[in-house]
Amino acid sequence: MITFKSKSSPAVMMYKEHAERILELLNKSPTRGVITAAEVPTALAALEKEIELSKLHPDMDIEHHPDSTHNTDALDGDGPDLVEKQHVGFAARVYPLLEMLRTAMTDGHDVMWGI
Repeated sequence: MITFKSKSSPAVMMYKEHAERILELLNKSPTRGVITAAEVPTALAALEKEIELSKLHPDMDIEHHPDSTHNTDALDGDGPDLVEKQHVGFAARVYPLLEMLRTAMTDGHDVMWGI
């Protein structure tokens, strides 16, 4: 887990593998770092651009995880039922961080993680 912090917002927690994609777009280390108040507008623009690209090419936004899980119900005697997992796209994953960045830009605060 990576926890993003800013004086202007509640903390935003994100699984490391999802945060890494975001931080890679921003040329930041997933270990620890800061998006300074001066860098926030550029970071917002980069993330918003990636959101638009992911909407134009939703097939590229699919992560390679198993698409289903097996759910066995001993009471019905039927075999395993396949339960489809819901896909959560890039736009939904990055939304809490976007809100933090927007508030940080308004308030003039940095966004930090791993510190």
